[in-house]
Amino acid sequence: ASCPLNCNICLLLVLHTCTAMVMLPNSTGWEKILDKYLDEDGDWWEAKQRGKRAITDSDAQLILDLHNKLRGQVYPPASNMEYMMWDTELERSAEEWAETCLWEHGPASLLPQIGQNLGAHWGRYQPPTFHVQAWYDEVKDYSFPYPQECNPYCPFRCSGPVCTHYTQLVWATSSRIGCAINLCHNMDVWGQIWAKAVYLVCNYSPKGNWWGHAPYKHGTPCSACPPSYGGGCRDNLCNKGMQPFVSVSAQLVACGTKLRDQCKGTPCNRYECPAGCLDATGKVVGTVYYEMHSSVCRAGLHAGVIDNEGGWLDVTRQGRKDFFIQSNKNSVQSLGKYQSANSFTVSKVAVKAITCETTVAQLCPYEKPATHCPRLYCPRNCLEDNPRISRVIGTKIYSDKSSICRAAVHAGVIRNHSGGYIDVMPMEKRRHYTASNQNGIFSESRSTPRSRMKLQTI
Repeated sequence: ASCPLNCNICLLLVLHTCTAMVMLPNSTGWEKILDKYLDEDGDWWEAKQRGKRAITDSDAQLILDLHNKLRGQVYPPASNMEYMMWDTELERSAEEWAETCLWEHGPASLLPQIGQNLGAHWGRYQPPTFHVQAWYDEVKDYSFPYPQECNPYCPFRCSGPVCTHYTQLVWATSSRIGCAINLCHNMDVWGQIWAKAVYLVCNYSPKGNWWGHAPYKHGTPCSACPPSYGGGCRDNLCNKGMQPFVSVSAQLVACGTKLRDQCKGTPCNRYECPAGCLDATGKVVGTVYYEMHSSVCRAGLHAGVIDNEGGWLDVTRQGRKDFFIQSNKNSVQSLGKYQSANSFTVSKVAVKAITCETTVAQLCPYEKPATHCPRLYCPRNCLEDNPRISRVIGTKIYSDKSSICRAAVHAGVIRNHSGGYIDVMPMEKRRHYTASNQNGIFSESRSTPRSRMKLQTI
């Protein structure tokens, strides 16, 4: 069973020398804290009784914005980093713990469900983002994908560096955060009594820091976002709000969908699987070569092409096989079958960045049987490209002589100002292509036979 790391406490006044940590309580800037978090009479506890929030809207926004900025700039880059949102329930739970003024994680009853980072300081005023940046700066002691220089048990059992604040902050699936700030009188911080300690508690959900797991997947930003994000991407983060366009020819399937049920003669070779298929029903027949009645997504899990977070996979039909071998791989038990049947294989989806001028004919020319064109990333502002060089031929279905990215803008699959990821689905030749004016691009008509393509978001 997985076990969460539970050492996420950061003491921000332990600097390079002992004298550096001595800051006078009445130093410049202390009044800023009093102005924001005490009432008119300077009484913190009375203010709490009147229902004053434990964090201001401006501080909450600063904390949230810095988390998302830092999550979007991790190195090596993350392919599945999710955009983080503020959660008032997490804020409430953080407030309740901050009010205890205990320099430890808690409450114990909540820790199995949430992640938690703590920070404290006294003396000179520091914004809460000071602590957030300090958590992230632990990256210097962390080697992706697993900690090497840092020890997750520090600082309680050793004197080495800590990196678990960093890993929780950049845990890809921790998409919600709520924090609280409390002014603690006579707070015991590792045996030292701080007369007026500013205590920051941030709670995260879903929790991160699970043993044996890296905080995120390495790869092209947003190329492995959970299917629920619908292909949305902003500032290298999976974001539901940025891509409102639906797929022209989406191949979204359920965990139990069989290839035979989903694909009957149509040009379908790329599928989007939801999360949680490991615990779903849906039989898998075969190993490497899977029988057509197999669940597409669970075959992908069995083959190790996707994980339980879902994702995209490519399917290739392999004709008839005389028999299928049973095996237990990646926690999926497949069945054996000693009878001839049609088969398919699954593979990971490749990713390739292209220019505004790139065409399907150049990148992955059509042939039988149809091959898999990579998942493609289009740059921004292809609308401004010369239409004579970057032609668009057709509507919804396009000639392979078309600019892939300009056709995607024309179809409404991506936005011109942001670019993004698309999939090209190869199809058989078509005699006629229709012209239209869509999304600022005039497409051409054509009657000459030519192989064709469909475009879709990912």
